[in-house]
Amino acid sequence: VQLQASGGGLVQPGGSLRLSCAASGGTFAGYTVAWFRQSPGKEREYVSSIRWSGGATYYRDSVKGRFTISKDSAKNTVYLQMNSLKPEDTAVYYCYGRRAIDYGEYWAHGTQVSVSS
Repeated sequence: VQLQASGGGLVQPGGSLRLSCAASGGTFAGYTVAWFRQSPGKEREYVSSIRWSGGATYYRDSVKGRFTISKDSAKNTVYLQMNSLKPEDTAVYYCYGRRAIDYGEYWAHGTQVSVSS
């Protein structure tokens, strides 16, 4: 399976963006799909994840109440809706998929999110 991330851009503080992670060459069935981010000079950090089966969602504390992860089974796509964006959310965001049956891991190329006035 190949993952394609999109939706990044430049937004003012308080604004919103929606990131998309689409799978091709396979489906997300049996996967956990997550978003990570990395800012200059910092390590990559976990942001949010969703279990394709059942739809359980998880978030890092700093984005709870502002970010929402969701899935569209028909489009084989995971979304990260980001509201009330802050300058500290600025980072390259990466989509990650892990297959439960054999822990196969897949990464998409990153998409830049910049929050600045």
